[in-house]
This record gives sequence, structure tokens and C-alpha cells, in this order.
Amino acid sequence: MNRYVLALALASLAGPVSAQQGAACAPRDAVVKRLAEAYGETRQSMGLGSQGAVIEVFASDTSGSWTITVTGTNGITCLIAAGQAYESMADALPVPGNDA
Repeated sequence: MNRYVLALALASLAGPVSAQQGAACAPRDAVVKRLAEAYGETRQSMGLGSQGAVIEVFASDTSGSWTITVTGTNGITCLIAAGQAYESMADALPVPGNDA
């Protein structure tokens, strides 16, 4: 199943308002379940965005697929971006005073 089909499925779950706006949104539980079942993706990282939104990155160690989502305070999660070739990295901060 490709990402386009996932986006359409999530848009249909979200109801007419989100579907009309073209967003692929649905309740968070449904999105997380779909990412796990269809793509083998699990949450890799998260952070807080503006106005209390939660930004999450889901990825599959097996396939390398990844998805970025944003969840509003209303519990609705929207797909922001998706792709392939995910790699986990933790770069060290540059040494202060070292002009690189």
C-alpha cells in the first residue's frame, strides 16, 4: 500500500472538514495503528511545536520508511511528510569557538 492510499484512508476517517482542506488527518490512535500495521513504523522521536502541537517522527528500521506527523490539542493527527531511507543519527555539537 502506498502513501497516497494511506492519506486517502486517513482523510476519510477525519471527516468532511479535514478532507475538504486536503489534509490527511485522523484521530492519533488510528494514525499510529495504520503506520505500524501498514509500514512497520514506530515512533522514533517527538517534540513540542507551536500552540501545544506534538511533532513526531515514525520510522521503520526494516524498510527505512518514515513519516512526520503533527497532533493538535484536539487529538487529531495529520501527516506532514513521508519518505524512504530513514537513518537515525546523533551528531555531536560543534566545539565552542571552533569556526567550522
